[in-house]
Amino acid sequence: MENVIIIGTGCAGWAAAIYSARANLEPLVLAGEQPGGQLTTTTEVENYPGFPDGVMGPELMMKMQEQATKFGTRVEYKSVSGVERNGDAFKVKVGDEVLEAKTVIVATGAAPRHLGLEGEEKLIGHGLTSCATCDGAFYRDVPVAVIGGGDSACEEATFLTRFASKVYLIHRRDELRASKIMAERALANEKIEPVWDTGVTEYLTDDTGEVRAVKTKNLKTGEEGEIELKCVFVAIGHIPNAGFLDGLVETDDNGYIVQQPAGTPRTNVEGLFAAGDVADHVYRQAITAAGDGCRAALEAERYLAESE
Repeated sequence: MENVIIIGTGCAGWAAAIYSARANLEPLVLAGEQPGGQLTTTTEVENYPGFPDGVMGPELMMKMQEQATKFGTRVEYKSVSGVERNGDAFKVKVGDEVLEAKTVIVATGAAPRHLGLEGEEKLIGHGLTSCATCDGAFYRDVPVAVIGGGDSACEEATFLTRFASKVYLIHRRDELRASKIMAERALANEKIEPVWDTGVTEYLTDDTGEVRAVKTKNLKTGEEGEIELKCVFVAIGHIPNAGFLDGLVETDDNGYIVQQPAGTPRTNVEGLFAAGDVADHVYRQAITAAGDGCRAALEAERYLAESE
């Protein structure tokens, strides 16, 4: 019987591991087959405290893992297929194996939705991203594009005008789905140029493998075109990685785990905590995920103490 099983890594998972390990809870981290979360696909992180010259995303994850294991965290590179409540504890399914734990911290993150175009995954971090807050500052005085038409797309486009020389807002329809105030703010900005009724059909790269343009197609007329730019910010939503819980905890309409009460890592299931992007559809930052992981570990420690 484990005291704490942490499902997933990334900033939330490793922070939870560091705190629970230092509390002598000997946590077990189930890291999956590709640990590290979204930061493993990020080239340089400039906004994480303590790294004034920036740090490569994979390096930051390695340092966090080293810190967690230093204090006694055990790591297994296995994927979880299900979690069930078992009396006052939990059964965690890992392939044909079933592990038992007194508490579970879910830190499985969320995957950004992409267009599904050929070679897309290889371009992430090389002119293709889903986070303007993370990467906008790398694209000063150059044209960029945001794909999407909701509140997130409008917010990303408006934020990017602080850096980019021009922001193309590419949307498949002839009007934005965003709330009225967000849409008006974006369209009123002279740096933002809407590209209506249009889909992106191909990413074009330069000799170094960086994005240099996108091919477009007007969905009403069929007319094809090309937009020169340096980065594409895809803002068509995220998919929280919570499906394996199969209804065990309450989720919202978009599949994010509902924290109860809001602002805490607790869920409607006692002893099960959610940390990071799997429960956060607002901030989605490395630092907020780490803070969530810290809170989840502290809550797990208190829950175990009260149970005993």
